[in-house]
Amino acid sequence: MLLLTTLVLPLAGCAASPENIARRSDLSSSSDAGTGTGGGFAGAGGGFAGVGGGPGGSSSAGGAGGEDPCRPRLEGIVRDFKAYGSPGGHPDFERWGGDIVQGIVEVELGADDKPVYAFPGPPEESHTEGREAFDQWFRDVPEVNRSIRYTLPLDVSDQQLRIFFDNDFFPIDDDDRSWGNEGRDHNYSFTLELHMMFKYRRGDVFIFGGDDDIWVFIDKKLAIDMGGVHSPASWTLELDKLAGGIDLEVGREYPIDIFFAERRSGGSQLMFTTLAYTNCEPIIR
Repeated sequence: MLLLTTLVLPLAGCAASPENIARRSDLSSSSDAGTGTGGGFAGAGGGFAGVGGGPGGSSSAGGAGGEDPCRPRLEGIVRDFKAYGSPGGHPDFERWGGDIVQGIVEVELGADDKPVYAFPGPPEESHTEGREAFDQWFRDVPEVNRSIRYTLPLDVSDQQLRIFFDNDFFPIDDDDRSWGNEGRDHNYSFTLELHMMFKYRRGDVFIFGGDDDIWVFIDKKLAIDMGGVHSPASWTLELDKLAGGIDLEVGREYPIDIFFAERRSGGSQLMFTTLAYTNCEPIIR
């Protein structure tokens, strides 16, 4: 298992500095990096004991025993793309391979609550063709992508924690609204965008994992930076450490925005744990 520290949080009035708020775990010791294949989330599907709300996974202050007013479901947007090399194919899908790439996006969301492309290097280092191509990932662009609303089924822990885990995450296989599987066993070329609100409690830990790109923003600030076409990996986010960098206050509601891309055939995994969201109606952007 590999433990790393990521630097993603900007302090007020200065450049980003290292913060020990997220730890990487390599989940595919037997996989080939960059192919999208791998052993998946070994041991991850059993409920994530100890993940939510302090020691032993019990609820922390601000939520214990409270009733969740929203049903345990989450709706977002899947955008389907044609693979690179296909007629009308996108240059960022079914093209690149490698390992996790940090710094593809800015440390704050843009005015439209979308990630802002930031990588200064060449495409082979960022696994993207550049800003123009990246700007199409999470926006509706006729003839480039097809937008499909999708509801993720969630498991519930301690009445507050929300868990999603899928070792074969292919939400739009053979969907008539998509471009189709393009001769592959699954539809691999897609992105997923999720937005929700949550109430900050002390002691909570979130986990996000998968392949390929995953970016998580809390209060519009980048909290997990796991870009690039890579084999499955997860990142653990300790909210209390994050809170000091962006001034989270216990009991207040904050937005959490999740952006995911599946860009290379061979496998597709996605997992995350979050607190129960406080918006009962979907947030679609």
